[in-house]
Amino acid sequence: MARLHIPTVLRWGDLDAYGHVNNVEILRLLEEARVQALWMPDDEAERAGTPPSAVLDARLGSPTLSIIARTEIEYLATIDYRRSPLDIQVWIGRLGGADLDVCYEIRSPIGAEPAELYARAATRVVLCDSQTMKPRRLSPKERAAWKPYVEEPPVFTRR
Repeated sequence: MARLHIPTVLRWGDLDAYGHVNNVEILRLLEEARVQALWMPDDEAERAGTPPSAVLDARLGSPTLSIIARTEIEYLATIDYRRSPLDIQVWIGRLGGADLDVCYEIRSPIGAEPAELYARAATRVVLCDSQTMKPRRLSPKERAAWKPYVEEPPVFTRR
C-alpha cells in the first residue's frame, strides 16, 4: 500500500532550551500532517496538490468533528533545526466503523543523507456528529479515499 508524504517545515520556535525540537512540538507536527493528509481544503484554490485522501470536512461549523481519542509517540532521535521540510509519512493503520488509526513516521527530508527516522506515532481519531456529539460512521467516500493508504500500524518498543 501507499503512504502519504507530507513535507512539514520546522519553525525556530519549535526548539527548546536543549536546542532540539521539543516533544510537545513534535505532537503539533503530527497534527499538521494529519490535517494536511485527511482534511478537505477550505476553498477551490487550495485544492491543487491536495492528496486524494483529503476528503474529511471537519472545518469549523461542519457536520463532523474529528476527536482525538489516543496518541502514542515513540521518540527515536532528536530533531535539530533545519530549513528543509521534514518528510512526515502518514498512513492508516486501521479503519473502524466510526474511527480510524492514523499512523506516522517523522523522517529526515527526502534526499537527505544519512536518512534518519526521528519518531513513529499513531493517533486514534473518532468522527463525531457535531450536533449530537456522538460517533458517526465513516462515509463510503471517506472509506474509499483512505483504503489505499491502509497498512500495518507501527510497532512500538515495549518496556
